[in-house]
Amino acid sequence: MHVKTLIFLLLLNLAISSTFGQSKQLSSQKKTQTPMLKTEEEWKKALSPEQYYILREKGTERPYSGKFYAHKEKGMYTCAGCGVELFSSDQKFDAHCGWPSFFDELPGGKVKTHRDVSHGMVRTEITCANCGGHLGHVFDDGPKPTGLRYCVNSGSLEFKEVKK
Repeated sequence: MHVKTLIFLLLLNLAISSTFGQSKQLSSQKKTQTPMLKTEEEWKKALSPEQYYILREKGTERPYSGKFYAHKEKGMYTCAGCGVELFSSDQKFDAHCGWPSFFDELPGGKVKTHRDVSHGMVRTEITCANCGGHLGHVFDDGPKPTGLRYCVNSGSLEFKEVKK
């Protein structure tokens, strides 16, 4: 009887310490996800109402309404919140979904992914790794070579044209 009790207590102790270690690790990851810290008031001053709604409140613009949906210029798409380059026009394609779509992101971990279970769906949210701004979602129905479709709100982006 004592051996079973000792084993139970040992397993319970391992489970508790493992859970504490995981939550501590997740907590430190959350701190590093959004190194660009601003108050909500500062964000409201820096962004247009539409940009604030999308980037900070995880909103979505209406399909086919965004300024970059049918945009064809050559250049870099940057985060409207902090200016970090996220996508190249060379990665853009027409997915016929109503939002700008990219088959890949720029290298360097500038886009983070998170599980999103809002609106009764399970999706993968994408955010700017620098400021934490909501960009849109990524799906696995894109073209080769990645098979991915980064479905991005125009309101979360700005554009830098490539000088010829």
